[in-house]
Amino acid sequence: MRSFLPAFDLVAPSSIDDALAMLSREPGQWHAFAGGTDLMVLLEAGKLPPGRYMSLWHLRELRGVWIEDDAIAIGAMATYSDIMAAPVLRVECPSLCRAASETGGVATQNRGTLGGNIANASPAADSPPALLLYDAELELISVRGVRRVPYDRFHLGYKHMDLAPDELIRTIRVARGRGNWIHGWRKVGTRRAQAISKVCFAAALDVSGDVVRDVRIALGSVAPTVVRASRAEASIRGRRLNAETIAACCDALARDITPIDDLRSTSAYRMRVARNLLEHFLATAHGG
Repeated sequence: MRSFLPAFDLVAPSSIDDALAMLSREPGQWHAFAGGTDLMVLLEAGKLPPGRYMSLWHLRELRGVWIEDDAIAIGAMATYSDIMAAPVLRVECPSLCRAASETGGVATQNRGTLGGNIANASPAADSPPALLLYDAELELISVRGVRRVPYDRFHLGYKHMDLAPDELIRTIRVARGRGNWIHGWRKVGTRRAQAISKVCFAAALDVSGDVVRDVRIALGSVAPTVVRASRAEASIRGRRLNAETIAACCDALARDITPIDDLRSTSAYRMRVARNLLEHFLATAHGG
């Protein structure tokens, strides 16, 4: 079954100001979208709700990757291909580049955008765990002005975001200075490529000698939103990286995640895989 096209309205504003003005005049009436990779799947399946849709694809103000004083700024309409091509991201945020390289196939990477991936708010998305590693911050804009929201506070629940009906994501900023950390990113799915994750894992570790000075651990597909494993991080931060602390960290992870049974996997499988991925990352960092 396919969607009935006359049931949809589509506009493509020529500027960000025009887009924001439309959202302000009729808040909640327009569904803004970026590359449309997920939207087209729903449209072809006849599952896209009829309504009024706003394409942001041609808004060049939302593209690009550039360096600021203490952050790397990524335009919300930057594609996965743009992310992989940015030298500064490859050096300082390798897990984000790895996530981009394993999101769909080449066609999806050329069309899908980082802002769209965030706003789609799927807990199984590939890039959000990596964004949590780098303390990402979102810049949200509307005719009312600009506000910034730490990414770890943006997702309030399943498909529920701190994003007003008249707001758009303009920029994603990620922290600099972690290029020398140990980075890890893994996605476990039904297939090695073009599969929705059963568990998505990202971690970054700052080790001095054998002492963990700082750590970031994030996971997707194990809770209603992407999550930072704060208890697991606390269990190892400031301690020597050895078999005992690795075991304690893996035990603490069980208190950070709440996986469920669904069509793709089971809670028990997700819990076991998440623990295995964390253990493998830490053991590899330890050299064992």
